[in-house]
Amino acid sequence: MDIVDLRSDTVTQPTPAMRAAMAGAVVGDDVFGEDPTVNRLQEMAAALMGKEDGLFVSSGTMGNLAAVLAHCGRGDELILGDKAHTYLFEAGGISALGGIHPRPIPNQADGTLASDDILASIRPDDVHYPVSRLVALENTHNRCGGVALTAGYTQSVGELAHQHGLRLHLDGARIFNAAVALGVSAIDLAGPADSVTFCLSKGLSAPVGSILCGSTDFITRARRIRKQLGGGMRQAGVLAAAGIVALETMADRLGEDHVRAKRLAQGLATVPGLVLDPGTPYTNMVFLSLGEEVSLSAAEIAAQLARMGVRVGVVSGRRFRLVTHCWVDDIGVEAAIGAFRELIGETMI
Repeated sequence: MDIVDLRSDTVTQPTPAMRAAMAGAVVGDDVFGEDPTVNRLQEMAAALMGKEDGLFVSSGTMGNLAAVLAHCGRGDELILGDKAHTYLFEAGGISALGGIHPRPIPNQADGTLASDDILASIRPDDVHYPVSRLVALENTHNRCGGVALTAGYTQSVGELAHQHGLRLHLDGARIFNAAVALGVSAIDLAGPADSVTFCLSKGLSAPVGSILCGSTDFITRARRIRKQLGGGMRQAGVLAAAGIVALETMADRLGEDHVRAKRLAQGLATVPGLVLDPGTPYTNMVFLSLGEEVSLSAAEIAAQLARMGVRVGVVSGRRFRLVTHCWVDDIGVEAAIGAFRELIGETMI
């Protein structure tokens, strides 16, 4: 049975070109800074983000954690959205490993943080309070539907943060999806931030890794933190080689995933018992819920869909997230629509 896996773009497999590059990669000891393939990847990434330097890390979570620890000291405070990946899905690492205090404020429906909320969260100079040190944004914003934050908005938050002596970190896990959706370059979106992470292992289809970019001094601090976190991967050029191919060949094709997400949403919108989120999809994510007339839960529906060869993500009791990527083609989209139609029709009250 052919499987249509819409759970996440993290399930992507390396392309044949990536596998060939990995097999032939020239490697050295990256902890000593001697892996030429890693160094090339880091240089490429920094240039794409408009930063001085880059650091290859094993995951987006490690990249965000290293960034926050490089910006903040123990007892400092990070202002971020209450739907941010760092706040919800990174195991409390900033607190557990860095002693950093999160200050969550409401994410707006479009993924932004209201400037008044940011301002109200910046602490006065008082011994009773933690020191406000950093603001974090996310682009695209996962739990706000995969929506893209504009360069203008990010610029405004960067200016606000800098005016008050804070830094701005951008969790740009899917920043290339945002760039394609907005018709701008990634450097436009990353430029206002003091640091930015992006993932190679999601829509770009590399098997492992993310990149953290920032100033040379910042990356020097982050490199030490990466070592403390156990992220010194030695002959990592084998992995970095796939990342280079990803940057060279995969970013420009992300629009195809957005088109397929739109087709998926259009098809599912015609299935009685399914309710799509307003505006979905913004990029490559489709969010939808079960109507009251459907008797089963989202987990029960997902289990039955899996037996039909379609895997979907469950985000709450009656809600799904479906993510398109390069391993989901037009046939897969139609298969997913058909499976939902068949199954939901059988479960209507």
